[in-house]
Amino acid sequence: MTPEGSLLAAEGLSKAYGPTPALDGADFSVHPGEVVAVMGPSGSGKSTLLHCLAGIVAPDRGTVRYGPHTLTGLTDAQRSALRRTDFGFVFQFGQLVPELTCLENVALPLRLNGTRRKDAERQARDWLEQLEVEGAAGQRPGEISGGQGQRVAVARALATRPRVIFADEPTGALDSLNGERVLTLLTNAARDTNAAVVLVTHEARVAAYSDREIVVRDGRVKDMAGRI
Repeated sequence: MTPEGSLLAAEGLSKAYGPTPALDGADFSVHPGEVVAVMGPSGSGKSTLLHCLAGIVAPDRGTVRYGPHTLTGLTDAQRSALRRTDFGFVFQFGQLVPELTCLENVALPLRLNGTRRKDAERQARDWLEQLEVEGAAGQRPGEISGGQGQRVAVARALATRPRVIFADEPTGALDSLNGERVLTLLTNAARDTNAAVVLVTHEARVAAYSDREIVVRDGRVKDMAGRI
């Protein structure tokens, strides 16, 4: 049963790679405007849980529900469409397109959704300003610092105003000062737009930015607040 008021919820997720179980009956939920930190040691199933929640990987068993949709029942094309419109992603190393300027990187998801170039770039400039990297608009990712690049990646994730943001170790490649700035900007922007955030991390200082923490261990989920 989906927890009341949740935006994204999973029940009984199991996923194995060969003989190795990555998830073993995991449950999860996140509400609009909530930041949930997914913690656990390396190899515990954190990233597999995120990939199943985002519809990138299909679980062997269990269901994932997003609003009125059952992700596990959608086609690949339908899940891909949701990832373009309703889901945003921030990864450890940003994964910006090196040939594009920072402005073009942020505008890219809007352009892929059919937004006219002028409108997409105007919105992209607004997000770069909110993330305090408007000065990098005309530069390429290789010409800016890691901290700036990660803020550009956050701007790109927010550009389509997604309802769920998946952040997989978003500060893992940054020093503590830059990491804290990125987390502050990410979580504040998400709460301002009432987006849910699934924040995968192994660091307690990163999890401190969340509203709730869960721990994944041996493919199972424990909610530190006592609920799923």
